[in-house]
Amino acid sequence: QVQLVESGGGLVQPGGSRRLSCAASGSITSINGMGWYRQAPGQERELVAAIHSGVSTAYADAVKGRFTISRDNAKNTGYLQMNSLKPEDTAVYYCYAAITSAQTMGRMTGYWGQGTQVTVSS
Repeated sequence: QVQLVESGGGLVQPGGSRRLSCAASGSITSINGMGWYRQAPGQERELVAAIHSGVSTAYADAVKGRFTISRDNAKNTGYLQMNSLKPEDTAVYYCYAAITSAQTMGRMTGYWGQGTQVTVSS
């Protein structure tokens, strides 16, 4: 079955950088689209960045200019490069991907990663 495994979270000082990775495994035909979401304490989960195909990307206003989403199709891995981190970026970050696979007979199915904690603090 398809799984998404996230990594790269941890403690970082304000102004620092961090890169999150989302590795997809399984009998994947293609990753049609993916996005990064985050959920801060006491808040709703929100979309941070999304990439649909190629270089088509979109970002939340709060992170635009600081975060960059990308994909390595050969590795079935997505990334979220986070620069100039602020305390308000502290959240659990989740990877989401819409994937077609042999298991689903080519039908697009959504998957969530387990989440990785990013804490921005001095």
